[in-house]
Amino acid sequence: MQLKALLQEGRKRLISSGCESARLDADLLLMQVLNCPRSYLITHDNDEIKDRFVVRYRNLISRRMAGEPIAYIVGYKEFWGLPFKVNKDVLIPRPDTELIVETALKFKQASSVLDLGTGSGAIILAIKHERPEIKAFAVDISDGALNVAKENAALFNLDVIFIKSFWFSGLKDAKFDLIVSNPPYIEENDEHLKALSFEPIGALTSGQDGLDDIRLIVRESRQFLNNDGALLLEHGYNQGKRVRDILTENGFSEVMTLKDLGGNERVTYGIFRK
Repeated sequence: MQLKALLQEGRKRLISSGCESARLDADLLLMQVLNCPRSYLITHDNDEIKDRFVVRYRNLISRRMAGEPIAYIVGYKEFWGLPFKVNKDVLIPRPDTELIVETALKFKQASSVLDLGTGSGAIILAIKHERPEIKAFAVDISDGALNVAKENAALFNLDVIFIKSFWFSGLKDAKFDLIVSNPPYIEENDEHLKALSFEPIGALTSGQDGLDDIRLIVRESRQFLNNDGALLLEHGYNQGKRVRDILTENGFSEVMTLKDLGGNERVTYGIFRK
């Protein structure tokens, strides 16, 4: 079967399933099967594709038609210009999360940074990539997630200390200048969870109002922040005011919320002074 015919078949199948990025996804999946750059699909469109590759491609198209995220199928997702390995043990990094990296980098005096619930390691590794001099730490309760994060750290040759811990429980008396987190913040009964069925549910939901983990993190972070240390939290588009209130109620000052590229409140931070 010719490459161009196979690619056209894949695009049509994805379009029929309602995939909004059918053309791009069909290309990416064939690039994955053939281990080739996108330009190859154009310059070799008359090539005959071996049957085993045709079968594999059709299988990948079927997975995408069933709603599986393209990042899980190809095994990586670009974030902060870096190709992060991802699998079903971790959430897929979102472009909006780059805002927490941008904000963290503005705290230029911070020499020690902790990432809570690191997942694929996207946040802490992006920060470390920009500021290699910092002491970087990251925790997660999931062994699978920690394995992925460690693989990404090795891939980018970045030195981060990874610790298995439920939030702060495994950190003893450590202190940090900056703590960042993209914790679960979706309400347990949120209708949008259906579209996220392939991703780990424990990394998505947090109680009836979605703020259980944020309350815990804010409350306990005071013990682990140096004086004038900062806590940065990603949260839902409609949770900015409540997160600001939680920080203020727990003694944080200079509390501020920043908006993402879509104009939604996405990252809130506060400064802890003893």
